Amino acid sequence: MSWTRRKSMEAMTPANEGHRLARTLSWPHLLALGVGAIVGTGILTLIGVGADRAGPSVLLSFAIAGAICACAALCYAELSTMMPAAGSAYSYSYVALGEGIAWIVGWSLILEYSLVVSTVAVGWSGYAAPLLTSVGFPQALTQGPELGGVINLPAIFIIAVVAGLLMLGTRESARLNSVLVLIKIATLSLFVWVALPAFDAQNLHPFMPFGFTKHMGPDGVERGVMAAAAIIFFAFYGFDAISTAAEEAKNPDRDLAIGIVGSLIICTLIYVLVAAAAIGAMPFTRFADSPEPLALILREMGQGGVARIVGIAAVIALPTVLLGFLYGQSRIFLVMARDGFLPQSLAKISKRGTPVRITIVTAILVAIIAGALPIDEIAALANAGTLIAFAAVGACLLVLRRRSPNIRRPFRAPAAWFVGLGAIGGCAYLFASLPMKTIMACLAWNAVGLAVYFLYGQRRAVIAYDKA
Repeated sequence: MSWTRRKSMEAMTPANEGHRLARTLSWPHLLALGVGAIVGTGILTLIGVGADRAGPSVLLSFAIAGAICACAALCYAELSTMMPAAGSAYSYSYVALGEGIAWIVGWSLILEYSLVVSTVAVGWSGYAAPLLTSVGFPQALTQGPELGGVINLPAIFIIAVVAGLLMLGTRESARLNSVLVLIKIATLSLFVWVALPAFDAQNLHPFMPFGFTKHMGPDGVERGVMAAAAIIFFAFYGFDAISTAAEEAKNPDRDLAIGIVGSLIICTLIYVLVAAAAIGAMPFTRFADSPEPLALILREMGQGGVARIVGIAAVIALPTVLLGFLYGQSRIFLVMARDGFLPQSLAKISKRGTPVRITIVTAILVAIIAGALPIDEIAALANAGTLIAFAAVGACLLVLRRRSPNIRRPFRAPAAWFVGLGAIGGCAYLFASLPMKTIMACLAWNAVGLAVYFLYGQRRAVIAYDKA
C-alpha cells in the first residue's frame, strides 16, 4: 500500500447503480447553492470583525480574499468539469497527488465543513433562543455545556430540518434554497440602498491604520490588512460545495463552471457594495467587532425598521448556508465511503437518488458538535482546513496540466500557471496570517489525521488505481 498511489479517472464515478446519484440539478440550482453557501454569517457579521482588524482598509482585505478565492474557483471549475465526481478537492487530489495527500485534503475538508455547519447552527440558535425562552422553553436546553447549559436543542433542530430536506430530495431542497437566496440578496440590496447615500469619504481616513501585514497589537489582537483577510476569507468560501454536486448536475460540462465562477462573481459584487456602504456610512470604530454590524449601522442611522428586516434576513440566511455545507460534507463522506475509508454500506443511494444513510451520519456528527462541544474558540479552524484544500486544488491543476496536457477539459482556466500559483501562494500567505493558536491547532488536527490514515485508512482503501 503506497502513499503515492493514484486513483484512475475512470474510477472517479461508481459502477454500482446502487451508489449512483440522480442527475437533477441545472445551473440555476447550482448557482443558488453556491450563493446560498457563501452569503450568510460572513457578510452579516464578519465585516465588523474585519473592520476591527484592518479599519477602512477592510475593503482591501475583501478584495485580496476575493482574488485568492477567484484563483481557487477557476481551478475548481476546470477540475470539476474534467472529473465530475462528488468528492471535490479530495477526489482531484487522489488522481493528481496520490492517496496520502488526498487523505490530508479530505481530513481538512471534514474540519471545514463540520465546523462551518456546527457554528452556523449555533449562530441560528442564538437568534431563535430568545423567542423560545420567552414562551417558557428552558434556557438550559438552548446552550451547550460550555455556556452553562445542558444541550443546544435549537441547533440540533435546525440541523435535523436541513438534513431532512436533503434526504427528501436534492431537487426539492435546491428549489427552496433558491427562494431563500433571492430573499437574502434582496435584503442586502435594501441595506446598500439605504446606507450608500450616507457615504462620507472622511470615514475612510486613515485608510490603513493598522498597516498591511499581520502584527500583534498592544491589546493582544493580531491586526493588519492580511490579518483581516485571513478571517474575512470565511465569507467567501462555499462555492466549493458546488463541486460536490458534480454527479448530480444535469450537464456537468457547462453547469459546474457556471455555478462555481458565477456564484463567486455575484457574491464578490455583493460584498464590495455592502462593505463600501457600511464603511462609508459610519466610522468603523462604532461597529467594529459588533455581532450584528449591519443592523447596528442602520439603527444608528435611524432606520430601525430596516434593521429589523436585516435581522430577520439573518435567520433566513443561516439555514441556506447549512444546506450548502451539509450537502457538501455528505457528498465528500459518500465518496470516502466508496473508496473504503468509511464503511461502504454508507454509500447506498435511496430510490429518490439521495445518499440517505451518509446524510444521517453527517447530520449526527455535526449535531453532536453543535449541541454539546465548545466551538467558539476553534471556529477559525474552518478557514485553515479550507486554505489547505484550496491550495491542493491549485496544485492539482498544475500537475494535471503538466502530466496530462491533452486530456479533455470542458472548461479551461485562463492563465493556468498564474491561477494555480495564485491559489497556492495566496492560500499559503493567508494561512500564515491566521492567529498562531489556529495554526497550531490545525497542525495538531492533521497530525491526528495522519495517525488515523496509517493505522486505519491506508489498509482499507479499495478503489481502482492506474498503473502510473
